[in-house]
Amino acid sequence: MSETEPREGHGGVHAVDVARAHGVEHMFTLSGAHVFPMYDAAVKAEPAMPIIDVRHEPTAVFAAEAIGKLTRKPGLAVLTAGPGVTNGVSPIAQASFSGSPLVVVGGRAPNNRWGSGSLQELDQPPIVESISKSSTTARTVDDIAPTMDDAFTLAGSSHRGPTFVDVPMDEFFNSTSVSTQSKGNTTAPIEPDSAAVGRIAGLLAGSARPVLVLGTDVWADHAEDAALHFVQETGIPVIANGMGRGIIPGGHPQLVTKARSTSFNGADLVIVVGTPLDFRLGYGIFGGKDDTIAARTVHIADSPGQVSTHAELAASVSGDLTTVFTGLLEALQSSSGSRPDWSTWLTGLQTEVAAATQRDSELLRAEADPIHPARIYGELLPRLADDAVVIGDGGDFVSFAGKFVEPTRPGGWLDPGPYGCLGAGMGAAMAARIARPSSQVVLLYGDGAAGMSLMDVDSLVRHDLPVVMIVGNNSAWGLEKGPMQWLYGYDVAADLAPQTRYDQVVTALGGGGEMVTDPNQIGPAIDRAFASGVPYLVNVMTDVNAAYPRNTTGI
Repeated sequence: MSETEPREGHGGVHAVDVARAHGVEHMFTLSGAHVFPMYDAAVKAEPAMPIIDVRHEPTAVFAAEAIGKLTRKPGLAVLTAGPGVTNGVSPIAQASFSGSPLVVVGGRAPNNRWGSGSLQELDQPPIVESISKSSTTARTVDDIAPTMDDAFTLAGSSHRGPTFVDVPMDEFFNSTSVSTQSKGNTTAPIEPDSAAVGRIAGLLAGSARPVLVLGTDVWADHAEDAALHFVQETGIPVIANGMGRGIIPGGHPQLVTKARSTSFNGADLVIVVGTPLDFRLGYGIFGGKDDTIAARTVHIADSPGQVSTHAELAASVSGDLTTVFTGLLEALQSSSGSRPDWSTWLTGLQTEVAAATQRDSELLRAEADPIHPARIYGELLPRLADDAVVIGDGGDFVSFAGKFVEPTRPGGWLDPGPYGCLGAGMGAAMAARIARPSSQVVLLYGDGAAGMSLMDVDSLVRHDLPVVMIVGNNSAWGLEKGPMQWLYGYDVAADLAPQTRYDQVVTALGGGGEMVTDPNQIGPAIDRAFASGVPYLVNVMTDVNAAYPRNTTGI
């Protein structure tokens, strides 16, 4: 069919046409009559659009969000009216905080009954408005295609994020003719201000101890190659954040994430690219301890609205991040005439990295009984392929993952991001298995987080999506138990049932699993999980007193 040939069909047909034009290949949902036209259109499309149906709506939205993160095209979640939409609110909020391209389509009570109290009648856009780039209703069948097109374009454009469209049930079932088909996202990249780029290059040229922070938006903005080239050409030390992990391969001599504290405290210039200056980065304040001079902070973002307004900045710029990195390198080389020499600074940080690596190796080999959670990573890391996708869903246990797992390729790490929403992992694992069918997919669960979404192992089984799940089971909400004891001398509402058999839950749902209490059996259990070809959970009993040594409370 040509772009101008009229397309006749019900509202679901036009919604699916637009989604496909924007690169959508899968629909994530939990069945509801309000959105039946979307299913009918997906089934009858040429080729059909696979429908991945789940057991709880948050899993569908978390999966669509993760598809957006991995493919860098908007994911699609379709939710029925009322509780279907409200169940999706936390995942939408996560997508907003993480800058994930996502479109959520909601059913809506029919126009011809509105105000009469029909089933699940709820004005949903105001609920979603504060956590989305746009939240609107396609009032008539003729509004569906253009409204959806706008939603997908907005979701997929810098700064990326979620959009929401609901459609009245009667209008979804109505038919119309659409003569102009969607061309997908044709938005031009944001051009950064060249003078601002030049100012940052000048600061960099005059710096003796710079540090570069690479965040999620470097990956989301397709700037990973430009970033790696910039790093290799300049010799600057790098710390990775979020999905910035893997852009500089694990083990690279300029990757100094393991010397994070020393890097930030000793730097005279910190350039943060593609991530907010939030609690994870000390709100943009680096150094200044023990009567030392604080580092100057530069913030580079993919769009103007993402540049920090609370931090004191020496400079900033926003726009297409590939253009920024290219322009910075050109300006730096033309201003200095030669590559800046930061070798002494880098060598000192590398010494700290080596010391940290040595300390880590002792934990990774720990023979402690109960099992130290670090030992799990000591067994997992040598078994991970370069293209593995590792997903974190938990508190303390996943914090250890952030410490020990350094991906060797970009796009290989998923976590809830700054919103910190537990229960996101199962949907992310579904997305990773779909987006990376030949890769290892490993879901790292805290036992608290596991309890939020394990029922959707049923969905993994039904859709033939094998995933390896590893639970660090310390029978507690560990992230809360320790701090409460520190504050009050006791804890409450922080304990879970001891040695819960999450592995048996997975087995009962059609997957496989086993419980591990001996550290020497962790590796063989992981091997069996990878070899099983089914969703498989390794349930490792860990020491509740082996808390992650964190230096921020997030407040």
